[in-house]
Amino acid sequence: MQTLESYKLVWDSQSQNSGESMPVGGHDTGLNVWVENDDILFLVDRSGSFDENNQMLKLGRVRISLDPNPFVEGVKFSQELVFLEGYLEIKAVAPGGLEAKVTLWVDVFNPVVHIEVEANQPVKTTLQYENWRLEDVEVPDVSRDSRMAMMSLVTHPDMAITRKDTVKFSGDDVLFYHRNRNDDLVFDKVVEAQNLKPYQDQMWNPQINNTFGGLLRGQGLKPAGNASGTYLKTAFKGWKLTAETPVTYQHAALYLNTSQAATLEDWLVEVQELVKQTENTVEAQKEKSREWWKNFWERSFIAVDPEKRLEDPKPWQVGRNYNLFRYMLACNAFGEYPTKFNGGLFTSDPSYVLQGPEWEQRTPDFRRWGGGSFTAQNQRLVYWPMLKSGDFELMPPQFEFYRRSLVNAELRTRVYWGHAGCSFTEQIENFGLPLGWAWGWYGSGKHPRNAFTDPTEQTEPYVKYLYLQQLDFSFMIMKYHLYSGIDISQYIPFIESSLKFFDEHYQYIHFEETDRRLGEDGKLVLFPSTACETYKMALNPTDLVAALDATVRAVLALPEKYISEESKTYYRGLLERIPPFTYREKEGKRTLAPAESWKEIINVEIPQLYPVFPYEQYGLGRPDLQTAIDTWHYGTDIPEQKNHVSWHQDGIFCARMGLTEEAAEIAIRKLGDGEKRFPAFWGPGHDWLPDHNWGGTGMSGLQEMLLQTNGEKLYLLPAWPRDWDVDFKLHAPAQTVVEGRVRNGKLENLSVTPSERLADVVNLWETTLE
Repeated sequence: MQTLESYKLVWDSQSQNSGESMPVGGHDTGLNVWVENDDILFLVDRSGSFDENNQMLKLGRVRISLDPNPFVEGVKFSQELVFLEGYLEIKAVAPGGLEAKVTLWVDVFNPVVHIEVEANQPVKTTLQYENWRLEDVEVPDVSRDSRMAMMSLVTHPDMAITRKDTVKFSGDDVLFYHRNRNDDLVFDKVVEAQNLKPYQDQMWNPQINNTFGGLLRGQGLKPAGNASGTYLKTAFKGWKLTAETPVTYQHAALYLNTSQAATLEDWLVEVQELVKQTENTVEAQKEKSREWWKNFWERSFIAVDPEKRLEDPKPWQVGRNYNLFRYMLACNAFGEYPTKFNGGLFTSDPSYVLQGPEWEQRTPDFRRWGGGSFTAQNQRLVYWPMLKSGDFELMPPQFEFYRRSLVNAELRTRVYWGHAGCSFTEQIENFGLPLGWAWGWYGSGKHPRNAFTDPTEQTEPYVKYLYLQQLDFSFMIMKYHLYSGIDISQYIPFIESSLKFFDEHYQYIHFEETDRRLGEDGKLVLFPSTACETYKMALNPTDLVAALDATVRAVLALPEKYISEESKTYYRGLLERIPPFTYREKEGKRTLAPAESWKEIINVEIPQLYPVFPYEQYGLGRPDLQTAIDTWHYGTDIPEQKNHVSWHQDGIFCARMGLTEEAAEIAIRKLGDGEKRFPAFWGPGHDWLPDHNWGGTGMSGLQEMLLQTNGEKLYLLPAWPRDWDVDFKLHAPAQTVVEGRVRNGKLENLSVTPSERLADVVNLWETTLE
């Protein structure tokens, strides 16, 4: 892809530590790769590697050593992420004439990590698999962060234990795995604490028998004993495989397997089957993988200032890092679980994220905000940009998260309140129930449960009454269908259940309090509720009103294949029951209020602008745009609500309102180079590094600056600076692709597919909307 060639990333020196690593990956597996003290090292992470406590555990670390070694200080060295073809290449030319190249890549279609060593003279390769989970380790709850990698067990009164792995030589291979102990699962602890034990047999349990790990093996490699050492302050043990004789080409691979196999023996058979299927087809798999990456980059791109005509390098950085981050998202294209907002597949040692003695003691397994637990508000921001980038095949893991656990979320609703609908909370385990910490452990923690606690609600104030995001994902699924045309039949039960919850729940609550199901105006009374995590004990919060309105309208627009006419009659009635937005005057301006009323402000979101994004009641070409603009300028309550880090959506809001200067400034702060050596490793912000909802909001903001849609209309350049050259190819509803470029303030080479959609294009550099 010629237009992205200027973004190639090459380092000409070794790294100091894992904090200076470079990502590479594919299928559902990510590697953090760096060269340190003349060795090549990489950490391995894989979607779904969740232990008993729902920590997302690394699969280990691999160290590559060559003899003779060309990777020594002072040689001609390069490390390049060839992201356009999905591999990483490390090269060295030693003074004596030895030249070597190590290539790392992950099969896009199978969970196999490939290691290829090539040299112009024979070298002996040694691979060392390293693991630090050698014994069971107690994890006491002594500080805010102590158990944040196992979020449910924060404040749990009992000792938490990270269970050890099994690692051993198996013939000529290194076998490593973690098999969950079924007598110590957080699933059981959460189910019991939330009074659902009598219904446990009806529930989906993704933790039971979960086993993850794999084999390290290579042609001509034999076991060469063990080693031990310490990286930072984490002790590890190594298992070495060494070539019997020096060769000019060496191939080795990690064959990975994750499954809920009934027995360990079954899991081992699965590993061997993977080896049989892939070991002798390496070149074919490489070709297929590179073809997939080629198609990925041809599908969509944004290249800002590709010819580097601007004196300011920051717009060029924005373009490069947009594409580097999109690459990182694609590394989990076929994961069993969604790409996590708090690091994805590319976290490394915590002491290179935050400094201090506490962080030096933590292993690479640590990340704030958990592994198998998800924060819905953050997760959605990783996935929204995939619509305009056309990355539809990357989206099902997020949708499947809700489909699989729907039975559990509907069951809790029925048990607690006796009505229909799913009640997915904000802080949620991968089995669909609230985190134990957010629910509250009895007699323990800052907000402990006690005899007088509402037995149906969470005790954590930030997320109490927060069920909004099931609507956000429902709306996203319908947008996914609108953009791609892909069948969404399997997700319709989730969408309908999400809406029915709010209708039946708030009628139930209001009836219990007043003997009436609706307010005097015939509308739902959405109380008690919350506007995001910020405006607490809210009545008719604006984000929820916007979500209900947008989601119901999207359902009504679906073909009868998905929603019968009889069901649409119900949804038309629901639309009539949704309360209106509330407005308030701020500094003499009419603005959207965050809710009709609230008691406290405890966080820093801007829910009063959710009618702009994602729910589209306000924006360019829509009524009363000035109210939304005035809400941005005057309608917040504390300065901290405006920010660029992590999940803050300021750039998206500004772009959707046509505020070009502000959108561009935020894009630079969002997508400009981060502080780490790899420029798209942003964070930690509110979350962890690399912060993926930081990147996701940055991607969406940049896309919205270039292309917006309103009904059938395609708005081009709605918030794009005239002095930023750009090449772009983006997607729109009705399987539409819009491609073009800007040079010297003019739109050129516009192409729209299908061609009849060209009539829907509105160039906002040439047209003023009413």
